[in-house]
Amino acid sequence: MAFQDKELVCKDCGATFIFTAGEQEFYAEKGFENEPLRCRDCRSARKSARNGSEGRPREMYTVVCADCGVETQVPFQPTSDRPVYCRECYQHHRPAR
Repeated sequence: MAFQDKELVCKDCGATFIFTAGEQEFYAEKGFENEPLRCRDCRSARKSARNGSEGRPREMYTVVCADCGVETQVPFQPTSDRPVYCRECYQHHRPAR
């Protein structure tokens, strides 16, 4: 089936955007039946709002690696009952895939 670019209207901002033939092909391969309702900018803004990031940088916590003692930062609040590792030491501790 040959797809052709379609011009759609964003339901949030009212701007027109192009639903490209390549995007339509991707949607068809994935089994998506509905066309996008929002332009790329509005989809990104909605996704950011849903994830709670809204442009805020991720809060980082400074810790000392339990193996090598180097100071590093992690994106979670560590608890005292579990060791925290730097990126390099973590690679040695993580389970093999």
